[in-house]
Amino acid sequence: MSIFDKLKNKASQATSAPSSFDKSQKEAVITFSALPESLAEMKSLPEAALDSPFSTAALALCALCVYAADKNIGAEMLNFLRGPRGELSTYDKQFLNERFSDEKYYIPFSYFNGAVPENDYTPSQPYTVRIFTDPYTYQNEGYAKVNLTSGGADSPRQIVLRLGGDGKWYLWDQFVLVGIREPKSKNPWA
Repeated sequence: MSIFDKLKNKASQATSAPSSFDKSQKEAVITFSALPESLAEMKSLPEAALDSPFSTAALALCALCVYAADKNIGAEMLNFLRGPRGELSTYDKQFLNERFSDEKYYIPFSYFNGAVPENDYTPSQPYTVRIFTDPYTYQNEGYAKVNLTSGGADSPRQIVLRLGGDGKWYLWDQFVLVGIREPKSKNPWA
């Protein structure tokens, strides 16, 4: 049973190194045969090299999906992605918990292909996410603000990454856990 299926069931039950990343890359389509369900599984993925903002953003999305199901495992994943910034603060955890209140576990899943309100944000499999840049992505030196499109929103949302002294891209901030259209099963007008 996938993480998404587990969440649906749960909800129904109430040293400085230069970066080798090429900034001219405008988009990446990243596919996971299954979403990682532990930090060990995440670290075994090629994206865990954190060698591009696209890879780190895709893993951040996976970690947010897991956080909705298991806060401890999700926090471990997010802490790994934060790198030198350190662990999530109490405030960070409160923010995440608030965003997932009212059974809004489906929000991070809405960024995967095929996830739309009509199917209660059930992604197509394999899990595929498209991440892309815009003219402002590299506006601040050492940072990248990449875009993702939700099947429940009209405009892209962003994840901000920071380039570490080790040449890896780390999670700095995310703006993906914001309001989207209600899934069909929760919409009394659908």
